[in-house]
Amino acid sequence: MGRIAFYEDKNFQGRRYECDSDCSDFHAYLSRCNSIRVESGAWVVYERPNFMGYQYVLTRGEYPDSQRWMGLNDRLSSCKMVHFTGGAQYKIQLYDKEDFGGQAFEASEDCPSLLEKFRWREVHSCKILDGWWVFYENPNYRGRQYFLEKGEYCKHGDWGAASPTVQSFRRFTE
Repeated sequence: MGRIAFYEDKNFQGRRYECDSDCSDFHAYLSRCNSIRVESGAWVVYERPNFMGYQYVLTRGEYPDSQRWMGLNDRLSSCKMVHFTGGAQYKIQLYDKEDFGGQAFEASEDCPSLLEKFRWREVHSCKILDGWWVFYENPNYRGRQYFLEKGEYCKHGDWGAASPTVQSFRRFTE
């Protein structure tokens, strides 16, 4: 089981809201979020209700301010717990065109710079064959984050991105 606590103010101060399962809208309980404590499990938290907007992938630990989770503002409204299953072999296929078209690359390791490794600046579609992955908008795992589970993503909007800009990616493990 997982447990996460959201706090209105920095350094775990102010009103608090705790979750031990997915929550589609906790904004009614907190007007803002400036610190988070992940007591157990791994979580994806979202800026807007119903698992929409900017995503932040968090593992067990303390995040005393929004910079610690690379937050863009103090708005968070929903969260999902990541349900790991044993024995994951990490494998992803990346495509430079929508609907799995164009040039393709396969990876099973983290990639701090898509430009350096593949000479790409964008990913237009992908297939997550095994494991859980996080795409980042900037090199070295910085910028907006997008959590991807096993499945097919025909276009960048399928993983919640406004553009196909992906500059780094890594495996998400427990």
